[in-house]
Amino acid sequence: MQSAKNILQPEHRALKTAVLVLDECNTLSFASAVDPMRAANRLADRPAFDWDYVTATAEPAMLTSALQVPGIPLARLQGCDLMIVVAGFQLARHATPSLLAGLRRIAGTGATMAGIDGGPWLLAEAGLLDGHPATTHWEDLESFASRFPDVEVRPDRFTVSDGRLTSGGAIPAVEMMLHIIAARHGAGFASRVSGLFLYDGAPDPGKPQSRTGVPHRHTALTAKANSLMQASLDDPLPLAHIADQLGTSPRTLQQQFRLRLNTTPQDHYLQLRLAEARRLVTDTDLPLMDVALATGFASQSSFARAFRTAHGQSARDLRQERAHPTHH
Repeated sequence: MQSAKNILQPEHRALKTAVLVLDECNTLSFASAVDPMRAANRLADRPAFDWDYVTATAEPAMLTSALQVPGIPLARLQGCDLMIVVAGFQLARHATPSLLAGLRRIAGTGATMAGIDGGPWLLAEAGLLDGHPATTHWEDLESFASRFPDVEVRPDRFTVSDGRLTSGGAIPAVEMMLHIIAARHGAGFASRVSGLFLYDGAPDPGKPQSRTGVPHRHTALTAKANSLMQASLDDPLPLAHIADQLGTSPRTLQQQFRLRLNTTPQDHYLQLRLAEARRLVTDTDLPLMDVALATGFASQSSFARAFRTAHGQSARDLRQERAHPTHH
């Protein structure tokens, strides 16, 4: 089995992509994979993506909306750099020996494998997510985790690991595609693509899905605390002040964050600040000292330490990497 080629690095060559569309998938999930590629091609001065539709058999795929998508039968697909598996309902029926063998064959060529909605389930059935972080739709997370104990199941909107990407649903799939576009063509280009859809969120893989069941769900209390934190990233509020504002005790707040989000309020607050810091470093030209101040760090050195710990590289290196991508 060839090791997966890293598609998440700056490159001008069009990414050869196969979109495997299965019966009973949702139209929005299908469009979430395809439309960001189409938009990227429209904006780029050369094709950013070159894609084919692939189907499980020689028959067109029938979406839940009754749209039909004809494609190349999986058995006839030679290879690709990226395969995106889009599935929805009737997953057990789709997981035929020939489909799973086809997925393993394409993965064996070194292609990056991505799954949207029910797609991660089929990748897991083929044994292609063992040892990888992965997510699926929040309705299926618990059964997914119990069925595939060797998969590191997360409640995230989407996950990225070596040669594998998974998305919990249609809108996170847009974010996942923007993540690929940003890695290959830069954050500025990706933000122009998202602007075409009037989408102004940030593609943050670690953001949890909004409906994931205990213990990954905000309570009314932690959601309000989160909002207060988001509103004051530049001048972090003391925990006692947040608790006071919400009419509760710091101890209760600590318990709720630990119980529901498996973290402390302080660490949650720090992660919010560092996520914003990363956004400011990659998406703006603000001087790094201003980024530090805007995210509540009094000194450049404390900011630099925290940023490197959270993101694995310095803010300066990350900015240089975005400003001067190496083209292949």
